[in-house]
This record gives sequence, structure tokens and C-alpha cells, in this order.
Amino acid sequence: MPREDVIDVPAISPGLCVSNLFQSRMVLQRDKPLAIWGWAAPGEKVTVSFGGQTRDATADANREWNMVFDAMPANSEPQRMVIKGAKETLTLDDILIGDVWLLGGQSNMEFELAKVENGLLEIVSANFPEIRILTVPAAHGQEMRRSFPRLHEWSDWSKRHFRKGDWDPCTPEIASELSAIGYVFARRIHKASGVPVGVIDVSRGGTTVETWTPLPVLRAMDSDPVRAKLAEWDQKVAGWDPQKDLDERIARHRQTVEKMQKEGKTPPPAPVGFEPGPAANANYPGACYAGMISPLAGLAVKGALFHQGYNNAFEGMPGVAMYEDVFPAMIDSWRKAFNNPALPFGILSLCTDGYPQTRENYVEYMYNTGIYIRAAQYRTFLNLHQAGDANIGFASTYDLRRRWYHPQVKLPAGERIARWALATQYGFQRQIEWKPPFITGMETGGGRMVLEFDGEVGDPEDGSIEGFAISGKDGRFQPAGASHPEDGKDDRGRPRINRKKLVLTSPLVPEPVHYRYAWGRNPLANVQLLANKDIPLATQRSDSWSMHEIPIGVLGDETPDPKSRSQQGRILQALRLEDMRRRLAEAEALLEGR
Repeated sequence: MPREDVIDVPAISPGLCVSNLFQSRMVLQRDKPLAIWGWAAPGEKVTVSFGGQTRDATADANREWNMVFDAMPANSEPQRMVIKGAKETLTLDDILIGDVWLLGGQSNMEFELAKVENGLLEIVSANFPEIRILTVPAAHGQEMRRSFPRLHEWSDWSKRHFRKGDWDPCTPEIASELSAIGYVFARRIHKASGVPVGVIDVSRGGTTVETWTPLPVLRAMDSDPVRAKLAEWDQKVAGWDPQKDLDERIARHRQTVEKMQKEGKTPPPAPVGFEPGPAANANYPGACYAGMISPLAGLAVKGALFHQGYNNAFEGMPGVAMYEDVFPAMIDSWRKAFNNPALPFGILSLCTDGYPQTRENYVEYMYNTGIYIRAAQYRTFLNLHQAGDANIGFASTYDLRRRWYHPQVKLPAGERIARWALATQYGFQRQIEWKPPFITGMETGGGRMVLEFDGEVGDPEDGSIEGFAISGKDGRFQPAGASHPEDGKDDRGRPRINRKKLVLTSPLVPEPVHYRYAWGRNPLANVQLLANKDIPLATQRSDSWSMHEIPIGVLGDETPDPKSRSQQGRILQALRLEDMRRRLAEAEALLEGR
């Protein structure tokens, strides 16, 4: 049975203390005012000295004190912070000044270096004393916090305890349990910038976008999908009966005891006490923000990375609509939490899951909510970028494919988002490209669709271009042939190929009006910026149809959402028929020698 968390240091200690954010071996953010906070006896004077500066504060009636130091430049020389109260003195040693980055999201961000492809190779060389690592422990409930405990936290997934809440220099032992994406990112940033780097991992497996958004922000949103989600949780909390739950757990335990005794096994202990219920669920709206972001609020940081989306894909199209509304609000809330409306924020899109999309199952495999979540992430980035947000970043991960929903190709994902940071935040914009290719124009007519891009695109292996599907007004998508058009002749009379355009056609779509790209959870798609840039075209579409609306007319006037199994079965059957229609047409063309 899982053991209870072993608390080493409480979130707020008796007597004089600082937030557990502030420890020996930490990194503080350079070039920004530095807020420090802690607790003492009410009315007690506290003096803090650091970096040649001294500040005084007086603890309020709630014991809390706060102060702000002037901005300091990067410094890789270890420094000491001394906190003096009326009777106690605290000393924090080996503090560096550099850049601090947050790692947010769910398990694919959390996924540790020891478990990924080539992770062991990275671990044996992970000796970076100027990279410092902090993993924030999970918390439960909606109460905003100003600190977190330092503890050994039990993982049901790994069946072991993980040490969390402590700052540590990057060594092979420490790096092995760090987010693989975060480690690669930190290594690149540190080696390129030459300054100390701190990474604070606030990711938590199995979490949704709404739990990372403050509950007051969600309640204030003018969004029907958000209101529906909040009402659902409010109903769960209001209907929770702790005594009934305990009785049911005891009944189940009795059945387990009877079974195990017959098998000669030792049964587990009987359940005792009431469970907190839905209000303590990690995905209660705002819960992870309250438990893992609010303890950091006010800290000066360089930026944040976010890799999430899997659990929101279980909610169908209402969940997609909610994601589209909530994700921009979540980003804005994080920026406000760290007192920086222009906080650099890098989005890693939802990773792959399931068997690969192929020519045989192409249309059927377009039916997956996760694709719409991935497209919503790109649309959030695109909207902010087009609105002039110079500090929003994006990297696709769908081509780093493995069938498991924890694809272990994490190191390239970390490299991709590091490119964005290095180009936009560290002055390497001339040496490094990071932006995905943008579709800048679309024309239809003559049985084809022509897309225009802001750069040269294609298959990096010079094979056939895969990943586009087109449809007419009937919503019957089919994979499209894609080719670069000729754009006149060169001075030797040879065709000039325009690689900034793609012509999309399908014999089964005589009048295309819409496209989709990389529209599979594990998509058949290979379009990238050319010249060995390894920057994929993002998952996107030109239509606004729901997953349940296409092909048009399958469900008639039936509109409930989420759809019943019967309705989903009818849609899937229609999509399979589209795949069959294409395969029959291709077979006929082959037999006729076309």
C-alpha cells in the first residue's frame, strides 16, 4: 500500500522562516527586482542581506513579511543570504543569479530523463553545477498558498517516493528524475547564454488546462463551456456524501478480504476515515494553480514552458470549445502571477497517441478529439503571435511519434522549444529559426486548392508530400495529393518550382473548399520548412466543423453532445466508407492503367 507523504519541512515553519522557494543552492532571476517573503512573529522586525543590499520588513498580524531587492546582474559566484529576526538567524548559501524557467503541464512534461530514448546517455554527462533544479510537490484543494512543503512524495504511477521541494545542482543523480524536456532545454540555454539557469518543475500528470487556471478567473469568464464545466464540478462537490463513500469502501474491502483469504494472501488494512472527495481532486478547476503556481506567485522568472492537453481530449467537442476559451486565459493568468504581462511562454503541442494514421485508415483516424485540442493550442499561439505578442512560442511534437501516449522521444522536443527561447530571448535570432511555417493565403477553383506559405516547405526527404486532406461543402475529407507549382522558367528554360506554394487535389473532391493538415492523433504528415530546419507545419484547418458534423448529414438533426456510442458508431462507419470509397477508386484507376 502507498505510504503517506513523509514531510521533511512544512510549508510554513514556526518562528522565523522564508518561503521554501528560497533555499541554499537556488538560482534567482537576473536583471529584475527580487521579491523575498517569509514569516515571523507578528510585529517582529526582519532584516535580509543579499548581494550587497539590505532590506527591512515587519511581520504583519498573519506573521507574513515581504521585501523587494533591486535587480542584480547574472553572477555565477555563490552568494549568501542572511535573514535575521529578533532572536533567530537563517543563512542560505550557494545562491546564483541567472535565469529561472518554469516547466508546466502534465505527465509528458513531467516524464523524467531516465525513461526517455537516449536519456541514460544524457544522464551520465549531466554535470552542470550552474544548472539548479526544483520540483514543486503536488497539493490538493482550492486554497491559495504562499509556500509548499519539502517532502518525499508518493507516486502511484512509479510505486515509489520522489524527493520534491528542494533546490539541487544538476548532477547525474538529480537529472535522472528531472523532466527530460526541461533538462535538455536548461542545458541548451545554459551553454548558449553562459549564465546560471534554474528550472522549476510544476508539471503534474493527468491534469487539465482548467486546473492550471485560477478559479476566480474561470468563474468570471463569459463562456458557456466553462460555465458548464464549473456547474458539473459544483454539482459533484454538493452531492458528495463522505459517510456513503466510507461505507462503500468498507464493503469493497470486505469483498477483497474474502477473496484474498481464500487465495491465502494477506489482505490490506481496512479503510478508515472520510475522504475529501471531489473538492480535493487534482482536476477541480483552479486546483493546480492554487497548489503549485500560487506558492511561486511574485517570484521573478525568465519564462515558462507548457506541454499538456491529453486529459482535456476526453471531453469531446465541448472540451475542445472550453480549451479554446480557457488556454489563452491560463497564459494570461500565469503572466499576471509573475508580474510580467509579456512573460515569455513557450507552448509544446499535444504529443502523439495510438496507432499511426495510414493511407488505408486515413479518414477514420481523423475522428479523434485530441487532434482538435492540438489545433486549439496552435490557434492560441497564432492568435497571440498575430496580435503582436513577441514572447509567445510554439513547437510541434506530433512527428516525434511513438504509439504510447508517453512517447519517449522527448529530447528533440526540448531542443525545439529551446530554439524559440534562444532566438527570441537570448539574441540568437540570426543564427536560429524556430517559427513554424505559416499559411498566408488560400485560393480555390478549377478542382484544386492552392496554399501559400511564408517560407519554402516540403518533405525534407524529397518524397511525396503527406498530411493534407481536403473536402467540398459536404465535409467529406479525403487525403490530398500535394505538389509545388511551376512558376515560369529560369534563364535556361527549365521550370522554376515555387516551393512557397502547394497545390492540393483529390479526384474524389472535385470542388475543394477546406483543408486540414496533420489531422490524426498519430498523423501521416511530413511537411516542414526546407533546408534541414526540422520545423514542422503545425496541426491546423480552415473549417470550423465539429468532429460530429462530418461527413455532413450523417446524424441529421441530432445535436446532443457528447454523442452516444450509437451516434459515434454511425459517424465512424461513414468515415470508414470514405476510406473504402477512396481505395476502390484507386484500385479502379490502377486496373485501368491510369
